Amino acid sequence: QAMTDRTRLLAELFAAIDAMDTPGFLDRLSTAAIFRFGSSPAVQGKDAIQAAVDGFFSTIAGVHHKITRQIIDAQTLVCEGIVTYTRHDASTITLPFANFFEFNGDLISDYRVYIDIAPLYATDS
Repeated sequence: QAMTDRTRLLAELFAAIDAMDTPGFLDRLSTAAIFRFGSSPAVQGKDAIQAAVDGFFSTIAGVHHKITRQIIDAQTLVCEGIVTYTRHDASTITLPFANFFEFNGDLISDYRVYIDIAPLYATDS
């Protein structure tokens, strides 16, 4: 049951992210959650996470995730996949990622995104 719930929560989380729906994203996190995206410093608490996520969303025009693998145990979920970002100039780039989630009950308490985001912002010289 817990594993089914975690898989559903993951699908809902990525649907919110792909819709660039920060409130929907935050609904899946505990109040004191910790969030770290790539090599950026970790932020804690929904206000700080909202600022970080909204700041990132402002730099892109769209996003779409495809999960290719998940590993779930009692308190942890790890997934990997590919994410396609749409830049403001309508060009796209697809990058591999892995995410690590720890849960407190039904909510995510620790969310770490492992990705090299630099290619998203690279410009041709």
